[in-house]
This record gives sequence, C-alpha cells and structure tokens, in this order.
Amino acid sequence: MSREHLDDDAVSRAYDHELARRLFAHLKPYRGLVVLAVALLLVNSLLQLAGPWITKVAIDRHIAAGDLDGLARLALLYLGVILAGFSLQYAQFYVMQWVGQRIMFDLRTRIVRHIQRQELGFFDRHPVGQLMTRVMGDVQTLNELFTTGIVAIFGDLLTLFGIVIVMFLLDWRLALVANLVLPVLFTISMLFRSRVRNTYRQIRSRVATLNSHLQEYITGMRIVQLFGREATGEEQYAKHNAATRQAHLQTIRYYALFFPAVELVSAIATALIIWYGGGRVVQDSLELGVLVAFLQYAERFFRPISDLSEKYNTFQAAMASSERIFRLLDREPQIQDRPAARHIERARGHLLFENVHFSYKPGEKVLDGLSFEVQPGERVALVGATGTGKTSVLSVLTRLYEIQGGRVLLDGIDTRELCLDDLRRQVGVVLQDAFLFAGDITHNIRLGEEHIGAARVREAAELVHASRFIELLPHGYDTEVSERGSTLSVGQRQLLSLARVLAFDPAILVLDEATSSIDTQTELEIRDALHRVMAGRTSLVVAHRLSTIQDCDRILVMHQGRLRESGTHAELLRAGGIYARLYELQFRDQAA
Repeated sequence: MSREHLDDDAVSRAYDHELARRLFAHLKPYRGLVVLAVALLLVNSLLQLAGPWITKVAIDRHIAAGDLDGLARLALLYLGVILAGFSLQYAQFYVMQWVGQRIMFDLRTRIVRHIQRQELGFFDRHPVGQLMTRVMGDVQTLNELFTTGIVAIFGDLLTLFGIVIVMFLLDWRLALVANLVLPVLFTISMLFRSRVRNTYRQIRSRVATLNSHLQEYITGMRIVQLFGREATGEEQYAKHNAATRQAHLQTIRYYALFFPAVELVSAIATALIIWYGGGRVVQDSLELGVLVAFLQYAERFFRPISDLSEKYNTFQAAMASSERIFRLLDREPQIQDRPAARHIERARGHLLFENVHFSYKPGEKVLDGLSFEVQPGERVALVGATGTGKTSVLSVLTRLYEIQGGRVLLDGIDTRELCLDDLRRQVGVVLQDAFLFAGDITHNIRLGEEHIGAARVREAAELVHASRFIELLPHGYDTEVSERGSTLSVGQRQLLSLARVLAFDPAILVLDEATSSIDTQTELEIRDALHRVMAGRTSLVVAHRLSTIQDCDRILVMHQGRLRESGTHAELLRAGGIYARLYELQFRDQAA
C-alpha cells in the first residue's frame, strides 16, 4: 500500500502564517490567562531595567557624596525590585505552564479522537510508533512553544529594546561603541539557526523511525525469542539508535560553538565599554555610575539574544510539529457517515451481498463480484483456501474497509447509508487473535460500556464457560489482565473475547476462526454455548477446520474472491467439488 505523507520528511518553512494562525488558535480558550502572563512578563522586563539604573544613581549621587541614608534607601529599593521580579516571574511561569498543560490535554484528546475515526486501512499504512510520535513527541514540542516560547519572546524583545533605549539615554556615544558588535552577533545567530534547523529535522525523523522500530520489536518479542533473533534485533536497533545519536551530537556541536561565540562577542563588547568608557571617566567626561550601569546593561543585553536564538529553534520545531499534526488532523477518514445517515436500533439480520468488488491494493482483487444472501437467524459458514477473501467479507460487512463496487445490504438498506456506530453495534465479531487490554476481567468484557452491568458480564462469561477459570483467578472478575492478556492462555483469551461479544448482545454474530486456537476440550465446552448463542441470531462463521461448521444451515465455498459452491455439508460432499476435496484433505491429515 502506498505510504501517506504523515511522516517527518516534510521540510517546513521557517514561518508559515497559516500554520501559526491555526497553532495560536489553541490559545484562544485561555486568552485571558495568556494576557495576564504577558502583562506579568512585561512588568518584570521593565523591572530588569531598573537594577543598573539604581546602581548608577547610588554611585554618582550617594556614594560620591557620602550619603549613607540615601544609599540605604536605594539598597532597600534594589532589594524590593529583585523580590518583585521574582514574584512576577514565578506567577508568569506558573500561569503559562498551566495553560500549556491544558493545551496539551486538549490537543492530545483531539488527535486521539481523530485517529479513532480513521478507517482500518489507515493503520495498515502507518506504523504505531509514528502515530505515537505525533501524539506524544510533537504535542510536547508545541507545549514548549506555548510555555517557554511565545510569551518569553515578547519579554526578550522588550528587554532588548529597553536596554538599547536606556543606553542611548545614558550616553549615546558609549551606546554606539557597545553596539559595534551587533552585526557580528547577528551573523553568528543566523548561521546557528540555519544549521540547527536542519539537524532538528533529522532528529525528529530519526526519533520517529526509532519509535516505530522499538514498538514493532517489543510487540513481536515472542517471535524474536522463539527464533533466537535477539542479536539481529539488537543490531537493527543499534543502527537506528546510532543514527539518532549522530543527529543529536550534530546539534550539540552547533550549541557548543554558538554559546562560546556569544560569550566571546559579549566579552569584546565589555572590553570596548571599559576601554572607551573608562577613558572618558578618567577624562571626567563620563560619570563612573554610567560606566558601571553600561557594563551591567551589556551583560543583560546578550542574555536575551542567546535566548531568542533558542526560542527561534523552539518556534521552528513547533512549526514542523504543527505541520505534521495538522496534516494528520486534516486527513478526512475515507469511511464515515454520509449526510443524513440512517439509524437502526435492532437489525433483523438479513444480509445481502450484491456483486461486491473489493481490493486492498489497486489491481489486486480480493472479492470479485461476490453475491450471496443470508436470511435472518440463519447460520452460514464461509470456507475456502487461505487468501480467498473470507475474512474480507467480514471486514466489508462492518465497513472497516470500503468496497469498490456492488452493494452490501442489511435488512434491505445499503450499509453505506447506515450510521457507522449503529451498523457496527449490530455485528459482534470474535477474531482468531483475541485482543485484550490492560485492565481487569470485567473491563475487558464490557470495554467501559456503562449500561453493561456486573450481572450481565457474569451471565455472558457463564454462557461461554469462561466463569470456570475466572473464578479461579486470585481476584475473580477484578483480576488485572496484563497487556494483550499475556498472562492468560490462548483459549482463555478467546473465551473472554466471546463473552465480550455476548455482553454487547449483537443481532449478527461473526466468528472468524474463533475456535482455531482453542484445544479440543475447550472447544467442546463452548460448542453447546455457541449453539444457544446463535439461536435467533444471523451467524457468519469463518473456519478452516471443517469439522466445526458441519451443522451450519449453509456452507459457502469461496475461491479467488468468488462464490463457487453453496449448500449443506452433506450436499457439498455429494457434489464432489472444492468442499469435498478440502474435507478429504483435512480428514486424511487427521487420520494420519
């Protein structure tokens, strides 16, 4: 399948107005708090300008004149400015962190909700690790922008402009000397930003690849260990990890050059101030307090410049992250409710496939003009060799995938005209690979559905004989199930999966190789329960073990996406066709 462009290969512009507009729209619900944070930061930035000025006044007016009382008052004022700045900075930081956490919560909720709406084919084309990077890594990058980027940029810019203005007010000639290094500093900053921007893109791409590989590797750990591929897995992981390390090291090298370069330029500016300003102090054309204030302002001037360079990279990273996030959010699900979709409370269970065509990839037909009908309450089995489209029938029935031609009707209504939630509520599916979530037994049966009470959970478990092993567990129905149910046997997981379907009480029951992973004894235990469950329900049963579907009302034999034979077990054996050959082969294998 073709890979959609949701990855990290896209190169963002340094600034994209539309992206920025959509990004900052997330601040709108919290604009009052953002305005408060900006106000706090602006006041704090102004207070930062007061310290050197107080020092100048203390030296020129009070120390030179021997005014101890005035000096004491200025010392208290200086202390008050420091404490006020601390309080304002604390309040501003707390407010923006709170806003950032709320935005992360809102955005992650929105992304996960949107991902859940995507059709199943979307997940076939996108690794889980890549989607995890979108939800976790990219959103975290945006959080850094909201909490330490946007508001801090205003503060840094105000501090810079304020320092420049105060310097020129104190002495315009000394201010010009102090700013001689600005072209050099600007050039260094531009070179740094351009280099780091590229390395950050590489880092994000490498991290996404590393996450995807690690997720796949851990998920397939059983196969890795059974086939003794630990060394190969470590080698592959080390390769991806090394690429990620190299990208980070490249960034570290640029930072290791940039900050010392800024310090060097700052030192040169300080030396110029001391040389020129000190000479004028000696010549009595400049007050000593002004020189000291200039030195303090110069020190504070270069700090926000370094911060702005980092904030630029944060902003650039946020642009790239937002581009990927919005590309994901802008992707409309290929399968969704049509306008004026019809609702259905409880289906009778009449199914009709009319000339259905379906393929996962263009040009590779899986279902080729498939037509058949299932009456309400009828038990129908689908059999055939692997790859004949049996499971695909179940997938298009529930619209996990969309057909390319023909119609699938439920009670005479095209399933594409039905509300997706209503359609899927009518169909209960038990898959060959039973999936369990982390949580207790009860949660895995009712999946958080509040209207399914404890009594109904127990009834469903008893009906499929799952209650026998559940009651032997340490905490019964409250026993925690590990991820994917690894602490339970395959048969036990399958029983819980069947109990889950029964608890939701669907009108149509679909069993996709539901008993293929269960031992003979367990299969015998649930067979009588399945007969009772199927009573009154339309049932579709996919099975390779033909012995499990002999008592179905009808058996449909599929070959190369088409219906080749239809009839009861006895009728198909007498016909001597595909089904008879399959049954003969299985009987011969079992006899051997």
